[in-house]
Amino acid sequence: MKRSYEEINDKLSKGDAVVMTAEEVIGLVDSVGVEQAAAEVDVVTTGTFGAMCSSGAFLNFGHSDPPIKMGKLWLNDVPAYTGIAAVDCYIGATEMMEGDGEDYGGAHVIEDLIAGKAVKLRAESMGSDCYPRKEIETFVSLDTLNEAYMFNPRNAYQNYAVGVNSSPRTLFTYMGKLLPRYKNATYSSAGQLSPLLNDPECRTIGLGTRIFLGGNEGYVSWQGTQYNTSHPTKNGVPVGNSRTLAVIGDLKGMSTDYVRALSVHKYGISIAVGIGIPIPVLDEDIMRACAIRDEEIYAPVIDYSVQSRRRKTLAEVSYADLRSGSIELFDRKVKTSSLSSYPKAKAIADELKAWLDEGRFEISRPVAPLPAESKVKPLNISTREELE
Repeated sequence: MKRSYEEINDKLSKGDAVVMTAEEVIGLVDSVGVEQAAAEVDVVTTGTFGAMCSSGAFLNFGHSDPPIKMGKLWLNDVPAYTGIAAVDCYIGATEMMEGDGEDYGGAHVIEDLIAGKAVKLRAESMGSDCYPRKEIETFVSLDTLNEAYMFNPRNAYQNYAVGVNSSPRTLFTYMGKLLPRYKNATYSSAGQLSPLLNDPECRTIGLGTRIFLGGNEGYVSWQGTQYNTSHPTKNGVPVGNSRTLAVIGDLKGMSTDYVRALSVHKYGISIAVGIGIPIPVLDEDIMRACAIRDEEIYAPVIDYSVQSRRRKTLAEVSYADLRSGSIELFDRKVKTSSLSSYPKAKAIADELKAWLDEGRFEISRPVAPLPAESKVKPLNISTREELE
């Protein structure tokens, strides 16, 4: 069975396409088999919602009178990067408010803008003949900005590690609170609903792929940073944090239902982003990949108390076990908890399905594929002479 993007979009425009979520197709494949399921279903929708630190937004404020070239800029006292142009900035999600900023940062500024709140802008400049103003203080909102678009260099990890802690003290990490002596384990993935686990080789996901991003339409803009294809696989999917996506989308039209600021105790600020990707069922192999279930997807268990990037894998556990509430580790039961929301991921897949059924969304053929091979290099301490 072969099907083209054009055939699928034609059926979508006519209201004749069959769209199912990645969770729904599992039962269908169990019932009728891969071949029949591939013949029946045109698109499979996926979803994920969890902490995605490598996120932020480009903002353009427009020119004041007299104009200013913003050399230093704060939004609600959170520093933003201004080394772009006179009144453009990039606000990073994990940037903290100056002073006591553990509970407020760039992610909160982004959420506040999406929520329609006024945000305080304060800027300083050295002044120049064409930009004479040296300081400005005012308030902006999403409606007053010329452009405001989310650009996230690394989102939607294909898989991720499970965090544990063997040390005698509690650790506070980006994987949350890890209790001493393996008393808990945390993980972060939507498993069988996660976009890149349903298209593990990115056959349909590439540059220009249209996606659900934060409640609005978005696009894949590049491979994400730390994009890695070198992990071993099990049941066709990588065991460990592998491929990632760089994504872009208009902040105007996003929803705080799918973009939420996070304050991680004794670690810092992060942001939860909702991403959904429709997977066109071009052939039976794609349907087979979309029917993967949590029992078949494994994540490595890593000890975060080891202060080295060469942390060893202690075990491999399935997402079915992780979602059960506990895993077996060294002949003991360890409680588990998730840093991503499976119900929210399901809601995203359902909403994307509704967009497709209503003719509000088209499937897009990638304009270029993502890399077939890539390996992450560590940062080594080097001298100039060694590198040149």
